[in-house]
Amino acid sequence: MKRTLWTVALAALTAAVWLMAQAPTGDPLTEGFRMVEVASVSDAMEQLYGQKSYMSHEMRPVSTTKFAGPAVTVLLKKEEHKEGAAASGGMLDAIDNAKPGSVYVMVLEDGADYAGMGALMATAMKYRGFAGAVIDGAVRDTPQIRRLQFPVFSRGVAPSTTINHYRFAGVNIPVTCAGVRVNAGDIITADEDGVAVVPRAKADEVLKKAQALDDTEHSMLPFIEKFRSIKDAVAKFGRI
Repeated sequence: MKRTLWTVALAALTAAVWLMAQAPTGDPLTEGFRMVEVASVSDAMEQLYGQKSYMSHEMRPVSTTKFAGPAVTVLLKKEEHKEGAAASGGMLDAIDNAKPGSVYVMVLEDGADYAGMGALMATAMKYRGFAGAVIDGAVRDTPQIRRLQFPVFSRGVAPSTTINHYRFAGVNIPVTCAGVRVNAGDIITADEDGVAVVPRAKADEVLKKAQALDDTEHSMLPFIEKFRSIKDAVAKFGRI
């Protein structure tokens, strides 16, 4: 009986920690990007700055998710060696040192067939309060990651390891992730449509534009339903 009560108490404590980690960050900018659609963010970046801000279509979620937060970037270089986990230790330090609400952005050089993270790293990120992870490479332990309900995007799934195949090359440095430049602190926003990157210096303007695009599109939907014409809706609202 005591063991059962202890198990229940531990489960309750674990759940409380998770809920605290998922609480609003207090940053209105991040909270705003959590609410808008990634498609609108992508359109806003293109309309305002003529820039492609979305990652490759190969970047897909392990399970249905939506998140936003500032990037913590990690780069791993491909290099065969026999030093074990020590050569990649920096990628773990990046997790333990990041602020709650961060998005872990890992780039593996030529990494489509190597898992950049699995259940252990996902568990650490979840209970450190990360908003999510974006891996330019593969992931593994997908059943456990789904059970954790931790948001992860990757280029694919593979059972492999980076240990003895990769070397940590830097944290919070500029990286190119799935075709898009990412700097530490840039806003990463993700949903079922994909992942977009917004430079921190442009984030306020992009958010306002994305919110306006969202509002317009959401107003068009009932109009189309009522009048059964997409051409009339485009003529009235001025977008498609």
